[in-house]
Amino acid sequence: MANVRRWLRLLGVAVLTAMAAAAQPAAPGQSYHFDPAYDGRFTLVRLRWTSGGIRRGGWGSAWNHDYPRAEQHLSLILKELTSLDVRIDGSRILTLDDPELFKYPIAFMWEPGFWTLTAAEAESFRAYLQKGGFAVFEDFDGRSQWANFETQMRHVLPDGRFVKLDNAHRIFDSFFTIENIDAIVHPMSNMPPSFYGIFEDNDPSKRLMVVANFDNDVPEYWEWSGQGLFPFDASNEAYKLGVNYVIYGMTH
Repeated sequence: MANVRRWLRLLGVAVLTAMAAAAQPAAPGQSYHFDPAYDGRFTLVRLRWTSGGIRRGGWGSAWNHDYPRAEQHLSLILKELTSLDVRIDGSRILTLDDPELFKYPIAFMWEPGFWTLTAAEAESFRAYLQKGGFAVFEDFDGRSQWANFETQMRHVLPDGRFVKLDNAHRIFDSFFTIENIDAIVHPMSNMPPSFYGIFEDNDPSKRLMVVANFDNDVPEYWEWSGQGLFPFDASNEAYKLGVNYVIYGMTH
């Protein structure tokens, strides 16, 4: 219980930080989002795709769902609970063919069910994953979205095969022990989640290159934590999962 209260205090600070950042007006000719330059600290990366998708309110497409609060809140938790030197004032937003991506070991993509990519993006993203990069795909559901996602990933890793992950995989024990991954349900629909991965050389004993949180929206918990929208325990489990992904990506 003390740990829960401590997390909630941190999340209250995160919410205030996000609100303050959102209140800053953009300079003429600039978008309002903050995209910090590389400075050696651990920085969360959000992948921006340049084609496909659906329009959402605000300044972008489906790829920017939950921005910027999801990353801000997860970054604060990482800074408090791990030994990583974490940047908490903003995430990087990079396209899949941006050479800057290779400076960051972990990248997140939102709503890949609507994502399409170019040949150049596929080639660059393939190189990123094969050279040690780790990608986490969030916030998509339904057969049509999975079919689109799988099609795009075939362009990236033509020989890659998705494997369903269970509690036994070490990614669910890389920092926190998550005893029941099936309990981390979609925050809006409560549909049962599925976790899939692609392994290096399709060998489950080797490194995970990709994780897909399917039929789920884990960052929705991060975005709205401290607001009373979702139960404390559910938000904490979602944070544990996010922390585990980062630690796994940094150590494999």
